[in-house]
Parts: sequence; structure tokens; C-alpha cells
Amino acid sequence: MLLGRKTRASHLPRSLPFIVLVAFAVRLIAVALVYPDQLNPRRDHWPFGYETGRIARSIASGEGFANPLFEKTGPTAWMTPLYPYLVAAVFKATGIYTKTSALVLLALNSLFSALTCIPVFLIARESFGERTAVCAAWVWALFPYAIYLSADWIWETCLTTLLLSLLFLISLRIEHSTKPTAWTGFGFLWGVTALSNPAALSLLPFLAGWVCYRLHKRGRQWGLQATVAVLALVLVVTPWFVRNYRTFHQFIPFRQQIWLAMHVGNNGDSSHWDPGGAHPSTSAAEEQEYNRLGELNYMAEKRREVVEFIRSRPFWYAWVTFRRFVFTWTGFWSFSPEYLKSEPTDPGNIVMSMTLLVMMLVGLRRAFRERNVTAFLYASSLVVFPLVYYFSFAQMPYRHPIDPLIVILATYGAIGWLSDRKKKNW
Repeated sequence: MLLGRKTRASHLPRSLPFIVLVAFAVRLIAVALVYPDQLNPRRDHWPFGYETGRIARSIASGEGFANPLFEKTGPTAWMTPLYPYLVAAVFKATGIYTKTSALVLLALNSLFSALTCIPVFLIARESFGERTAVCAAWVWALFPYAIYLSADWIWETCLTTLLLSLLFLISLRIEHSTKPTAWTGFGFLWGVTALSNPAALSLLPFLAGWVCYRLHKRGRQWGLQATVAVLALVLVVTPWFVRNYRTFHQFIPFRQQIWLAMHVGNNGDSSHWDPGGAHPSTSAAEEQEYNRLGELNYMAEKRREVVEFIRSRPFWYAWVTFRRFVFTWTGFWSFSPEYLKSEPTDPGNIVMSMTLLVMMLVGLRRAFRERNVTAFLYASSLVVFPLVYYFSFAQMPYRHPIDPLIVILATYGAIGWLSDRKKKNW
């Protein structure tokens, strides 16, 4: 059980800044190679951030948090505000849909991803020691998924990944503190992360609950601290809730796009994980319906349709839910020639995903076998975070916020496996 030993030393190794710099440089090289993809003028620059880019353009143009698609449809609660406002700030400073704005945004994503090396190192050191920490930081620096997503996708993914990694790290450390200021910061960071991607809140009961349990076992106060953290979280997210209520005259806590995601993933077409034709950005009929009904009524209609569909075809829904589970962890959806024609890199991705999965499970098993107190946190995060995507709509980037934990466990598993083999050979 490593947590609580001298591995909690506050110093950082001299190699960590170098690892971060290498990670950042690798990502910037990838940006230089692929950034022209963002400048494709197709459908009025739709590939530049998709709905995020549209909302950011609306903000930067003085029209507010609105217009997520192709027409001026008015205020929206399509997504949470943190990343669209960041993109809007870049648009205001460097121009809307310009080469400079693309480079700045992708460089920011690359910076978020490179900085994640730091919590990866610190989490791994808290859990499994210095050797695993250094190796895990290097793996993250050169992790293909992290490089690709930071260099080629203007979305909140890399920011959320950094924020959630910091929350996991704080969860490991705050069990040693009952100071209200520390717990206020903890709750504040949860609120900020929720405004980036509210799916992260699925881990709040497990991370915060684990910390409170650890304090309780030591006979230390935890109720006041937990209350302070929750109040800080509520304070951060309340202005967004109020805005949504004042705008739409009903309670919309974070975003209302979930029923559209359910409809896209559960409409009878399972030929592809993203079959197309069910989203307003890819279907003229859906776009017209969205424009005609307005966002609230459109989402309500998608809810009605998807609930009715699942009730009429429960076995199909169960099967596709299982397929999304498999796809999330292995990258496998189909080997049909038609599918592979549209996804030619899938075989290589499957090999890498399966290798990562096996090593992750080896590491998790080893952590439980050694009675590592952090094993529960890893396991609960891996189980809980992707659940919403199994039941609605899944794509590989959606798992990325927990990829740092996967990399740490896979590194720990690989080191242990190699060590065991070496001992057997001796």
C-alpha cells in the first residue's frame, strides 16, 4: 500500500518539465501537419469546431450563447459554456474561423494535453511509486490518442481531461486536510469541470465519498468539509442554471443535448457507431425539424421518439448498448468491408486498444492484489464514467477524460508483468 509513504514527497523530478516540453513539442508538430483540416470552408466552416465553433462565433459576433447549427435559431443550451467561451475569446482576439485562431486553439489543446503529464506523474507516484510515475508520464507524452485529439479536434476534450486528472489527484491528497479553504477549492474545481463536461460529475460521489470515508476512518471531521465543497460547486454552476431558466423558462441544469445523442445512437441503424442521417448537422430533414420546432420542442420530440423506439425494440437496444461497451474499450465496431472502407484505420486502433486494455486490467488486478487503497478509485472511475455513453452514443474521444488513469494502470501492469517475467527467467 503506497499511499501515505514517502512517495508523497513534494519535490518533482528534474525530468518532468522535460517530459512536458517533449509532449507539447510533439503535439505542436502534429498541429502543423493537420491544422489545414480545420480551415475547410465546407458548410460555412462547419469542421472548425462543429457546434462549439458555431456557438463561439455567435458569442464573438455579439449574438450571445446561440445558434449551434447553420441558421440563426436563437439562444441554446446545446452544451455547457466553458469551452465555447474560450473559443469565442480566441475568435475575438484572432478572428473567426481564421488560420491564426485554428493554430491558437489547437496549441491550447496541445498545452492542456501536455500539462496532463503532471497530474499523471503525481497520481501514479501517489498510487504506485516513482518508477511507474516517470514511465506513465512518458507514455502520456507520446500517447497517440492524446496527440491526435489535441492536434485535430477543437472540442473540450483535452481541457476536461486535464481538469478531471487534477480532481483525481486532489482526491488522493485532500484526505490529509480538513481545511475549509482546501475543500472550497475542491468544490470550485468540480464546478468548473462540470461546466466543461458535466459527465465528469458522475465520479463526484465516488471520489468525494472515498475521501470522506478515509477521513471518517481516521476519526477526523468530514461533514462540514463535504458541505463546503458542495456549496462551492453549486456556487460555480448556479449562474449557468439561472441563465438557462431565464432564457428557456424551465429548469435545464447543464445541457439538453442528451436526448439528441440518444436518438443518434438508437434509431435502428447499427451499421456504424455514428451512422449519420439522425443528426441535424448531417440530415437536412432533422435540421429542418430543429429549425421549425425550436431547440426545446425538438429535444422533447427526440425524447419521445427514442423512448418509444427503445420500448418497441428492447433487445436491439440491449445488443447495441453491449456493442458500444465493446467499442469503447476495444475500438471494434464491425469488420464489414463497407464499414472498414469508411474507417480504414480501425484494425490498427483495435490492436492498440486491446493491448492497452489488457495491460490496464493487469495493473488493476495487481493493485487489488496488493491491497492498494487507491484501487477502488481507479476501478470506480473506469466503470462509472463511460456508462452514459454505453446507453446513448459512443465514440472513442468520449472516453478520453479517463485515459490518464488507463495509461497509469497499463504502465503499472506492464512494469509488473515485465518484472515477473524477469524473476521467472532468473
